[in-house]
Amino acid sequence: VQLVESGGGLVQAGGSLRLSCVASGGIISIDDMGWYRQAPGKQRELVAVITAGGSTNYADSVKGRFTISRDNAKKTVYLQMNSLKPEDTAVYYCSARLLALITHEMHEFGGQGTQVTVSS
Repeated sequence: VQLVESGGGLVQAGGSLRLSCVASGGIISIDDMGWYRQAPGKQRELVAVITAGGSTNYADSVKGRFTISRDNAKKTVYLQMNSLKPEDTAVYYCSARLLALITHEMHEFGGQGTQVTVSS
């Protein structure tokens, strides 16, 4: 199983970016999918999570600016980030809790991360 993020980059404050994360490999089904971030010198924090049914939850710091969505058929989770601020600068990681084909058990998988840098 592999999760691959894309869409990071450098953007000016007030700009937008859309992150994508595709899950591939021996997957039977995917439960929750989410995005975390880690800024230099800080702990990793949850940004947003979406259930298989589409329910969402956001960190207070991104509410009203970020939107998480998913395409179950494509095994993809997205993070639309608007009104970006310099404090949003971090490496963004996606995660997925999924039923793996090889074990028939639920496992949590994470991606390698994509850098988002917001300049002031």
